[in-house]
Amino acid sequence: MIEVLKITNEIFQVTVIKDSRTIHKVTLSDKFYKDLSDSKVSKTELIKKSFEFLLERESNQSILKEFNLKVIEGFFPDYPTLIKNYFN
Repeated sequence: MIEVLKITNEIFQVTVIKDSRTIHKVTLSDKFYKDLSDSKVSKTELIKKSFEFLLERESNQSILKEFNLKVIEGFFPDYPTLIKNYFN
């Protein structure tokens, strides 16, 4: 289960319950949001799909506790392409 709670326009709290419960603080700028989603979905939906992407590759305990969504592509270079394809 992935629950995304909007704190501010650019800060979100994400709770993941998989093998255990983890809480993450995620930052998402308007520019990066528009680049990835072309505003076709909400920020919360983009973050949820991004966590699904991460959970296919690592455990929720391995996901950083606080990060900017943009850093995912530093670890997984295919992230922007795969996420964009999901929303097109």
